[in-house]
Amino acid sequence: MEKSTLSRRYIRGYTFLTALMVLTFFACNSDDDNDVRQEPTQSLDLLLVADNLVSPVGLTESPDDSGRLFVIDQAGMIWLINADGTKQENPYLDVRSRMVSLGSDYDERGLLGLAFHPDFAVNGKFYVYYTAPPNAGGPEEGASWNNISRISEFTVSDPAASQAELSTERIVLDIDQPQGNHEGGTIAFGPDGYLYISIGDGGAADDVAPGHVEDWYEANAGGNGQDIEENLLGNILRIDVNGALPYSIPGDNPFVGEDPLPEIYAYGFRNPFRFSFDMGGSNRLFVGDAGQSLWEEISVVEAGGNYGWNVKEGSHCFDASDNKNIPATCPDTDVYGTPLTDPVIELPNAANPAGGVTVTVIGGYVYRGNSIPDLNGQYLFGSFSKDFQPTGEVYISNPTGAGPWTYEEVNFKSYADNLGYYLKGFGQDMDGEMYLAVSSQLGPAGNTGKIFKLVLVND
Repeated sequence: MEKSTLSRRYIRGYTFLTALMVLTFFACNSDDDNDVRQEPTQSLDLLLVADNLVSPVGLTESPDDSGRLFVIDQAGMIWLINADGTKQENPYLDVRSRMVSLGSDYDERGLLGLAFHPDFAVNGKFYVYYTAPPNAGGPEEGASWNNISRISEFTVSDPAASQAELSTERIVLDIDQPQGNHEGGTIAFGPDGYLYISIGDGGAADDVAPGHVEDWYEANAGGNGQDIEENLLGNILRIDVNGALPYSIPGDNPFVGEDPLPEIYAYGFRNPFRFSFDMGGSNRLFVGDAGQSLWEEISVVEAGGNYGWNVKEGSHCFDASDNKNIPATCPDTDVYGTPLTDPVIELPNAANPAGGVTVTVIGGYVYRGNSIPDLNGQYLFGSFSKDFQPTGEVYISNPTGAGPWTYEEVNFKSYADNLGYYLKGFGQDMDGEMYLAVSSQLGPAGNTGKIFKLVLVND
């Protein structure tokens, strides 16, 4: 959606005068001292928008000029924040009864994605991604499916309604998942009006386990990330929910009429947990892909692109038999002749023997708001945690050129060296303003989940 079409609303009922934080930039590459601080350049803060959540992973605004925000809570609820800033007591939608049971200590399953139809104000349709109980059978003899990645459509008769009904569910797409991790989970409508879906490689580790099929790269066993003919795992998908039921394939998808599965838009991903479209510029697609043991990555994704996994982890060759060994050489194109595209941002994983900065990268958004002019056009993303403790961090990068791009840490005055929470996702409203979804709990349990808004101090 072009920025000129966006409404200009702000959350009412809050004051920016209480917002005190300092944006401090850090040099942040594996060759430099990551603790060397530079002088702050602008006063900002994180404004509390909602709390008493379980495990929020994202936020979006409905495209209906109501100013309402909707929070994706991994535990199975969508929470409604009204235009006056009040959080509705009851969930807008509760899919817990239709989800697989979640582990409280840690889980990558649950309610993971929400996308409103661009014509929601007229048709009342919205879409969710959640993990349902598994089908019978399994990927091979002796192995069972773990869950179903489900994309469903729901409809409200009145777009202004405060609650959606489970009875309106229409299942759009089910994908069998062999393991319980690497679910992906983001869904979003692109500027072209099609629905994009991120699906992880099936789970386990190294893209090697039951349900991970053989691919063209014989040096590494398994390879859903590199396979595009047998299943939809390890990909970004693109479908048309306005055509034939349950969906149709856009005619300009890159593999229409070829052997690869036509839903596939791009491939070579491990766990593309969070992605976003830039609201301005050329509406580029930014994908945060969680790495294995050495590297985390952000990629700018294009149709038909191959983003390397598991031939590569980040920009480095990958060895599935020893995931901390970096082979001297590996292919730079796949069996289809498609180049393996390196990420535009690469972060060392906390398990990297050379030193790391994050357990898992959390993809973010290009800031397109009006309230913080110095951030306009900058890409903000983050770290789930530095060390499996509530030590999430936010980073900023200037997304220009072919890459690799440098990035800098955003250090908050109110939170010392890190947020003091696990950073589980970001959000963006129709004005281009940005939000953080955090929790004190590693897994989907408790009530420590919060939504913060990034704001500028009025000095």
